[in-house]
Amino acid sequence: MASTIRVRASSNGDITEVQALIQHPMDSGFVKNAKGEIIPPHFIQQLTFEHDGKNVFTADWGGGVSKDPYVKFAFKGGKKGDELKISWVDNKGATDTTTAKIQ
Repeated sequence: MASTIRVRASSNGDITEVQALIQHPMDSGFVKNAKGEIIPPHFIQQLTFEHDGKNVFTADWGGGVSKDPYVKFAFKGGKKGDELKISWVDNKGATDTTTAKIQ
């Protein structure tokens, strides 16, 4: 199965800018479907980005984040050709992990 995570990372000097788009329903548990039944909660609980074995960004989320979240941040220390590891885990135990090279 293809990853649910799309990442672009670019380095300019000592600053690395990271952009990620994650395909996930991010259901809060408060919305009803067409039949009037509550859609059970299904959301990413933790998102992590690692560079050189160290966390450079961690997000602890709940049901208040929109569907298919987009994240953008910058950190110091990445170089072109280095690898980023991106992973998430949701409230149902599902996970996804991918890697991306810094451009």
